Amino acid sequence: MRDDELLTVAEVMGRLKVGRSTVYDLIRTRRLPSVTIGRCRRIPASALRHFIADEMERAA
Repeated sequence: MRDDELLTVAEVMGRLKVGRSTVYDLIRTRRLPSVTIGRCRRIPASALRHFIADEMERAA
């Protein structure tokens, strides 16, 4: 996964193994940054990596 890659909500769902509503909830609460391009929501790969690292740190 490249840092400048933009992921779809479906791709994030697959990587985190969660449902669509969970991904949108993370976006809505600003825990997972995203951008809107037209009507499409995209999540930077670096933001997903940062989110996972933060969650791992919280769990430790």
